Amino acid sequence: MVDYGDVVRGKAPMTTTDPTRFGTIPAAAVISACLSAQATVPPRSGVARLFGRSPLSTESRPWYVGAIGELRVADRLARLGPVWTTLHSVPIGERGSDIDHVLVGPAGVFTVNTKFHDDARVWVGGKRILVNGQKTDHLRNSRFEAQRVRKLLTAALPDHVPVHAVLVFVGARGITIREQPDGVAVVRESELVRWLNRRRAVLDDDQRSRVAAALSRRDTWVAHADPGTEPDLRRFDDLRREVGAAHRARMLWGAGLIAGIVAAMGAFALNALGSLPGM
Repeated sequence: MVDYGDVVRGKAPMTTTDPTRFGTIPAAAVISACLSAQATVPPRSGVARLFGRSPLSTESRPWYVGAIGELRVADRLARLGPVWTTLHSVPIGERGSDIDHVLVGPAGVFTVNTKFHDDARVWVGGKRILVNGQKTDHLRNSRFEAQRVRKLLTAALPDHVPVHAVLVFVGARGITIREQPDGVAVVRESELVRWLNRRRAVLDDDQRSRVAAALSRRDTWVAHADPGTEPDLRRFDDLRREVGAAHRARMLWGAGLIAGIVAAMGAFALNALGSLPGM
């Protein structure tokens, strides 16, 4: 298995031991969309690389950020115990939609909607969620995902299986949860695994196995069992390295600029002191 935490931190290439198994590749859909948008972006010049201009385009950047968010949450979910079954980037319907993560455990089924809002301030109320003061559709989308999974399970199994919607925020500077919304659990990335493990068990081992088996079949989710095209994980890993190198270059230039300003201010202060009478 891949340590997706190492992938995100740049310590391991994005490979998988079994890329054809359903639901094993985190962020598969958004990685494919990112690379598709990035394919039309011309290579950066040497000067652009030197000054740390991002290789991402306006179109590819949201997909890239979404992929990194899903990979970070996948890293967290990999820490769940063996009683949990985790599926990633699960296609649903015929229009290319997917659910970031679907979990089956003792407490039932969980649909996990990942949102990466880097350095943002998130406010959570009973009926709405604001990101930097702006309204979002996160609650509506999370509820819709859980509803679709409930419908699929009702058709696939005779058992009544509880399905819970979970919304996970990644990268936010601060999250204020004034009230948990109805029907959606809002959880911080760092608290996700502990929160899941603390849910009350409602499925025995046999029920859990049947549910996991049903949800692990592609034909449960889509009408045709075509596995589709695997995303080019190595190409995405190369892109991630470029983005990281560009970020480090900008940080170095920024640090150099600050150091230059401080040195100039110091020299100015010394000159001003030297011009005072008696100095």
